[in-house]
Amino acid sequence: MNYLLLMLFVTIMMTVGLTMVFSTLQTTEVRTPAEEREEKSVQLPAPRKDGGRSIEEVLAARRSVREYADGLLTLQELSQLLWAAQGVTDDPTGFRTAPSAGALYPLEVYVAAGEVADLPAGVYRYLPAEHRLDRVAEGDRRRDLSGAALNQSAVGDAAAVIAIAGVYERTTGKYGERGIRYVHMEAGHAAQNIYLQAASLGLGTVSIGAFHDDDVGRVLGMNEDEHPLYLMPVGKTIRER
Repeated sequence: MNYLLLMLFVTIMMTVGLTMVFSTLQTTEVRTPAEEREEKSVQLPAPRKDGGRSIEEVLAARRSVREYADGLLTLQELSQLLWAAQGVTDDPTGFRTAPSAGALYPLEVYVAAGEVADLPAGVYRYLPAEHRLDRVAEGDRRRDLSGAALNQSAVGDAAAVIAIAGVYERTTGKYGERGIRYVHMEAGHAAQNIYLQAASLGLGTVSIGAFHDDDVGRVLGMNEDEHPLYLMPVGKTIRER
């Protein structure tokens, strides 16, 4: 009798367990790669092309700023900075805000966001053609990035850090070894655009080149063929507090 009761109990428990498993399988949502990509994608606000300050005013105001006030960057401000760096200015040709040898565009732009309104902390890659961000990694990586940059406080204290990397092969394939120089020239153009756009928006930034390349690449999840060239922390200026 006890044996029969035991067998009945085991049968009931197995039935309940299988029912729960099948129920879980039926309710688990299977997401397609396109849907998963959409979850990691952030469409940026359209860039503004009618700023109120003249280029002469902005050139005069441009400074390297290493200390930042508390305060979130807006998504519109980040959008504007990224567009200034590598945004598309002509859809048919794909021409961008910074000149590029042979229009080969070897630069990749990343953002380590920590204090940007409506943008979860994380590492993002900027996609110029679509003017959007693709999330590479979750979580605030500014402190890790600061460590990779010899513990420079500007990197850790900024609301966000824009990183410019170069893929040399895109340019050397056409121009040989001299293409490396062209990539560096292009990175300088993009960095100056960020400087001027930051000044136009009343924000502060500074170009940083002292860092461990491998560590920066690891923190930002860069591909092996991407070489970090600039870090540009961005934040509110002290005078705006």
